[in-house]
Amino acid sequence: MVRELLASVVPCIRRTGFTGSFPHFRRIGVQSIDLLTFQFDRNGGGFLVEIARCPPDGVVTPWGERIGPNKVKAWDLNPTRRRRVVVRETGRVEDWFRFDQQSPHDLSLMLLGKLDAPDLWDGLGPFGQPNEQHRMLEHFREV
Repeated sequence: MVRELLASVVPCIRRTGFTGSFPHFRRIGVQSIDLLTFQFDRNGGGFLVEIARCPPDGVVTPWGERIGPNKVKAWDLNPTRRRRVVVRETGRVEDWFRFDQQSPHDLSLMLLGKLDAPDLWDGLGPFGQPNEQHRMLEHFREV
């Protein structure tokens, strides 16, 4: 599966301005950094993509570590600030891209279609300053 992603998906995301090395990519813009990370099922047979958006200066972790724009990854943001790109949106591991059930080529084509969705990045931020990227959603801040 990795070989297929490197051959067909990675060149496409690079053409849209992403840099980095597999599995972590970033597209640095003036107002934000788009982050894209491939995540594989630890039990094998599946993967998903996590996307996020952070301020152009990167993020500051809850323990105070600053992660700059050339090192930040989607995983560095709170899960509430990330979106999973999966086959279906029901929140189950069965919704991942399953290469133990479908061909790697077919899954790559399906993923490219999902990554091309015009509203994929809508609502992903960035929200506030680099040190605010680990806060929960607004309604949880008061709790």
